[in-house]
Parts: sequence; C-alpha cells; structure tokens
Amino acid sequence: MLRRDSFSYSVQARCSPADAAALLGDLGRQGELHPLVVRVRRLPPRPGARASYAITDRLAAGPLRFPVRYRADVLVRAADEIVTVARQWPATTVRNRTLLRAEADGLLRIDVEITLAAPAPLFAYAFGQARAAHLALATRLAGALDSDREGPAATS
Repeated sequence: MLRRDSFSYSVQARCSPADAAALLGDLGRQGELHPLVVRVRRLPPRPGARASYAITDRLAAGPLRFPVRYRADVLVRAADEIVTVARQWPATTVRNRTLLRAEADGLLRIDVEITLAAPAPLFAYAFGQARAAHLALATRLAGALDSDREGPAATS
C-alpha cells in the first residue's frame, strides 16, 4: 500500500528567471545544493523527458550511512516552470514542481511543491529525509542565486 503526501516552500532571490531555471532544470548541478546528493550522472533522456540522470544520495539511519541510487527525469523546463520526477525502488516517487514568478524590486519568487509517494513501511523515513533535504536545499538556493543576500530567504 502506497502513502502520499506533499510539502512546499518558497524562496526569494535577486536573479533572473532564466538563471533560476538554468540551475533548477539541470540536476547535474544539484550536487552543489542538495545535502544528500553525492553523485549525478547524465543519461540519455527517457521518452518524454527533456533530460535524465542517475543520482546517488547518501542517507543515514542512526550511525549507519548508506547509498541510495535512483533515476530522475526533467519533464518540463520552461521559463517559469520546472517539473522533475525521481523514481527509486521499491515504488518510491518524488515529484518536484517549481514555479518561477518575477516580483517587484527585481526579486524572483520560487515556489516549490514536493510530492512523495512510497510504500507505507518506508514512507515516514523517506518523507522526513526528503523534507529535511529539500528545506536545506532551499536555504542554499537563495544564496546560490543571490550573491548580495545577507542570509537565506526560504519559508515553508
């Protein structure tokens, strides 16, 4: 039986939508931001995908650290939207929908919704790991896109 839940966050940065889309739409650059990613390898795109990647994360369970490998596809990479889907065995899927919106004073608002589905016995762990990692990524994202910022501007 699969369980599914979502969380979201927003980041503001002083950058162009094109700069944000270039960073967020290239999963090869996620190792710079995502605290769990240890390796990203570009693959030939799956049918219907703009780009595909093999990604290795390092997860923790108590004192143990172990690698988790999965495939991620960039399905949409537009000026104002990026959609990625990551799939890992057994039956775990993470869907990331990011919307980019220009705001006043040259700020860009980045709204992210993450939806995770996983088998019930794995769900709590997987969801907790995904949420913590993506909120850490949000904090790093603001700094990566806005070099003038005093501190992070991520909200959940």
